[in-house]
Amino acid sequence: MSRKLALAEGEAVRTACARGLLRTGLDEASGDVVSRAVLAERVGWCADLVAGMVGALLGAHCNAADVDVLASGVDAGGRRLPSNAWMALRRLGWTAAPPSGVRVNDRIVRMVQEQAGRVLRSVKWRADLTAGILSTWPVDPRKRTGVEWEQLRAAIPGGQGLASSVIKGRTRQVAAFLHAHGRLPVDVFELEGVPRVARMLLLAACDRQQATIERSDTDPGRVLLRLQLPTRADPRSYRDWTWVACPISLPPTVPAGAVLHLPTLRVTGGTVRADVAYTHPVPKAKHAGHEVALGVDWGLNTLLTAGTLRLETDGRITALGAGGQFRAAGVLAKQHRLRRQGERLHAKADHYQRLIDGRPDEHLRAKHAVLRDEIQHVSARRTNLNDALAWSAARWTVDQAIAAAATVIYLEDLRSMEAKGMGRTMNTRLSQQVRGKIADRIRHLAAEQGIAVVTVPARNTSKHCPQCLSPLQHRKAPDQPTTPGWKWAVCPHPPCGWQGDRDHGAWRRIAARGLTHQNKTITDKTSGAMVIRSVVDTLEAAAVVTPTTSKTSRTDRSKTGPTARKPPRPAPRRRRAPSPTRPHRRAGKRPEGHAPTDRRLPRAAHRHQNVTTTSTPTTGHQPHGAALGAGFHLHAHATPPKWETIPETYSDTGSLS
Repeated sequence: MSRKLALAEGEAVRTACARGLLRTGLDEASGDVVSRAVLAERVGWCADLVAGMVGALLGAHCNAADVDVLASGVDAGGRRLPSNAWMALRRLGWTAAPPSGVRVNDRIVRMVQEQAGRVLRSVKWRADLTAGILSTWPVDPRKRTGVEWEQLRAAIPGGQGLASSVIKGRTRQVAAFLHAHGRLPVDVFELEGVPRVARMLLLAACDRQQATIERSDTDPGRVLLRLQLPTRADPRSYRDWTWVACPISLPPTVPAGAVLHLPTLRVTGGTVRADVAYTHPVPKAKHAGHEVALGVDWGLNTLLTAGTLRLETDGRITALGAGGQFRAAGVLAKQHRLRRQGERLHAKADHYQRLIDGRPDEHLRAKHAVLRDEIQHVSARRTNLNDALAWSAARWTVDQAIAAAATVIYLEDLRSMEAKGMGRTMNTRLSQQVRGKIADRIRHLAAEQGIAVVTVPARNTSKHCPQCLSPLQHRKAPDQPTTPGWKWAVCPHPPCGWQGDRDHGAWRRIAARGLTHQNKTITDKTSGAMVIRSVVDTLEAAAVVTPTTSKTSRTDRSKTGPTARKPPRPAPRRRRAPSPTRPHRRAGKRPEGHAPTDRRLPRAAHRHQNVTTTSTPTTGHQPHGAALGAGFHLHAHATPPKWETIPETYSDTGSLS
């Protein structure tokens, strides 16, 4: 299969990854069918060999001198090092050898060098960050002064654009080392030690002598992976390696014309998982020249609030609709319940560990093992819930942009947001948000449509009015104008008088700031994401939203005469059918107009609902409860895109109270 991809004008190459499972295989030497358990065992043997060799290679070269040589990009002769990690390590002469008596081919060594080279290259950034912090260690690590912050950012390569939360997290790590040892660490290698080695096979570093992948001619959704695997844990000769053919089913998201690459194999829970990388052409996203933009504001219970703005030819910015919300308070509440459950399990497991250290007891060891298994189960549930929430929120955001024909999505940059000063519970909830996952998945889905995703500074997006940039006054609710709060915003400037939900004002400010600063968009060299670093005052002055509707008339509307008679309101839709003929006897059919009593509550799949459920009373009428649910979870509610209509379906989930 050719790995070259022909691109047309205005297209770019997009590399993505699809997950698959290796359920079975065929040993080509013996002709036997390899079951899932045997396949996982053989892949595990190969992964153990690779992991052991990677650990030895990292132990020999995970130091400041070797990492600097690899990061310099040139060898001892002044030649430029190759981009592939395994080729760069071979140019430097860093080789790995299998254990004594074990025979592996050269492609296994390639995988070892590729994995070790990637780890060593990633250490360089952490080493420079730690070195900058150590060279400018402050008097009080908990609170740096303005001068100390400037000195620190100057000592770190690219420190001006680095989030302060990353610097503070690394500072706390160094402070913990100082508290434990009474001195500062020499470098990051003493602070962290040798990195842990993942148990996986990077087949991308191999060629056809070790692994091949071919797509089926009849079914584009099926591919055949052929690779050499050992027949024993310690292969003594090349005869202990045989070819195994494994079919893989691709998800429908992989285009039929995409170019497939050799996957990465991982053994998880007795199953071999394959991360299949593929490349395909997509429309190229542009940095500037946008006319319609989607602004996205982050929230706590209302996870996302988004809406679109249009940049007119005369420079005015107008809003296209009132915006929408993605609320996930129920999902986040479940996530916090799982977090608290995990914390209790960890505390109990630590208590058992202390008892076992003081007095070994097989009964306590058995209980401790059960707790460890339950901790892993709860952790997996939290991970799956966060992944589902991130994908659902990202899909909703990109759908809003597609429906409005927006060419750019402006996200609020909250990398430097820290959870503090809002109480222990609120600080924990803020720190547990999945904003980073959502942003990554938004970029992933938007790239398919050629929509640019740009992060903008979050300064004063919720503080200033979107129509006049005056400082807003925040209240608890529109019907409580004197009660302090944060949800409802009111502009005190009389000529403007804008008021609305705080989050709806924030997305207007974010989108308007992005449209006026779009010529300042750059691509971050580290992450490859599009960002707007700073706010220019002259451009910010033009980031105002022009009202498109006239204000409510304040003229006197007192009654001056009799009220004119109006025709009666037409009957509701359910009553427009003629009534059945009423029989002459006393008991007959009920006339139209009343809801049937034998139906369940309709599914509340629209935006006007709360995330709480009603309790079931013990006496009198017992309702089914609040019929929640739309999307992947019963407690996630999102404003549908413009093209989507809400069917009148009825829930069969029973009581949700």
